[in-house]
Amino acid sequence: MHLARLRLRDFRNYARLDAVFAPGFHLLLGDNAQGKTNILEAIYLMATLRSFRGVGGAQLIRHSQKGYFVGGEVIGVGTHEIKMYWSAVERKLTLDGRVVRRLTDYLGTLRVVVFCTEDLQLVKGTARGRRRFLDLLLSQTHPAYLSVLQRYMRALRARNALLKRPLLDEPALASFTAELVRLGTEIIHRRRELVPRLSPLARLAYRRISHDAEELRLEYLPSVKQDFAVELAQTHRREVNRRTTLVGPHLDDLGLWLNDQSAASFGSEGQKRTLALALKMAQAEYLTGLHGTPPVLLLDDVMGELDVKRRAGFLPLLERTHHAQGQVFMTATEANWPREITREARRWTVRTGTLTTTQ
Repeated sequence: MHLARLRLRDFRNYARLDAVFAPGFHLLLGDNAQGKTNILEAIYLMATLRSFRGVGGAQLIRHSQKGYFVGGEVIGVGTHEIKMYWSAVERKLTLDGRVVRRLTDYLGTLRVVVFCTEDLQLVKGTARGRRRFLDLLLSQTHPAYLSVLQRYMRALRARNALLKRPLLDEPALASFTAELVRLGTEIIHRRRELVPRLSPLARLAYRRISHDAEELRLEYLPSVKQDFAVELAQTHRREVNRRTTLVGPHLDDLGLWLNDQSAASFGSEGQKRTLALALKMAQAEYLTGLHGTPPVLLLDDVMGELDVKRRAGFLPLLERTHHAQGQVFMTATEANWPREITREARRWTVRTGTLTTTQ
């Protein structure tokens, strides 16, 4: 799988961009704030329908414009054309000329894994970021999962709204509780299946990068311990007092342990960075093993932050992607681009919202 063509109109600082990409390494070189990351963001947006920077559509529109367009041609089992338009009054997504009505018909058309400085929050940040990491991977491997998750969150918001009312509508609450249990049980099942499959891949990746310095362990930490319906009933009185749902997969976490100690609490900055990188490597390896082809890798200025030892541990993933005719987009400045791993890369210059090839 690779992105063969990218088109941008009024996206971030790009008034217009038309670029053709072959499989292999693509090195995007330029000073800071020139638009390198914006290209990776557009590719990620096509794959996941969201920004890895965690911003909304309005922030992706070029200054003083009304909307943005992102389009591309993806070559995998077949060839697919993606077109996305977003404005305050109109949002449109088409695949091969047809309007996308269901996410299950779209997700998986382009599979990507992004490596960026924000990944450190997977270790240091809140449980929400780790849940999103699991949910994204499940959405890329089980297209129906995202729909289940979205319906669960709608039911949760409705249930919480009922709990906040001065007079509780018990029949309505029971109805949303039943919906919450049905959808939440499926989410818990999928997450419980995923983590044991992901854990050995992350453990191996961490060992490669750290050269066996510590032993990594991943553990799924569900809010629901046994029976969702029973535990909701048991917390009913506290829910009424606190006016919110106190148990469910919206409160799950992913435990990260180094030598059986919490990585967030006891890990050094170097260990945390290595762990975040290992999680993303495991994500890429998992998708490759499941689909038989590597996802497109997006590396946003992370290689320049790694020492030679950590780069050496990361190299096997890039080599396997290259040998499988995969695709890698890597951003860097002239000062920190990793020359030892990009000899075969096609180099591009990014300057004030323009992209030109230099090789």
